[in-house]
Amino acid sequence: QLQLVESGGGLVQSGGSLRLACSASGSHFDYYALGWFRQAPGKEREGVSCINSPGSQIYYTDSVKGRFTISRDSARKTVYLQMNSLKPEDTAVYYCAADVRGYECTNETNKYQNWGQGTQVTVSS
Repeated sequence: QLQLVESGGGLVQSGGSLRLACSASGSHFDYYALGWFRQAPGKEREGVSCINSPGSQIYYTDSVKGRFTISRDSARKTVYLQMNSLKPEDTAVYYCAADVRGYECTNETNKYQNWGQGTQVTVSS
C-alpha cells in the first residue's frame, strides 16, 4: 500500500501555471502506475493523466494535451503534474492515485487502490 499526499494547489490566473506534487510513503513505489484525477463541483471525478510503472506509457485526457505534463521521480517517490496555460475549466480538486498493477495505466477511477486527500486548484478568469 502507498500513502499519498498531494501539494502545490492554489489560486492562479487564467494562463498561469502550477506544479502539483504527490509524495508517496510505503513500499515498492516503482511497482505502481500513478494517476492524476480531478473533480469539479457537481461533476464526476475524471482522469487527467497517468503514467505506468516504467514510465513508458503516459496518458492525457484530450482537454489537457499540450498543456499538462506528468512525470515521476523514483528517488523522491513523487509524481508531478506540471500544468501550464491553465483555464477556468481546470478548476477542481486534484487527486493522485496509485494502482499496484503498474505496467499499464488507466484513467478509470475504479482501477486505483490508493488515493490522496486532494488539493484544490482554482483558476480565475
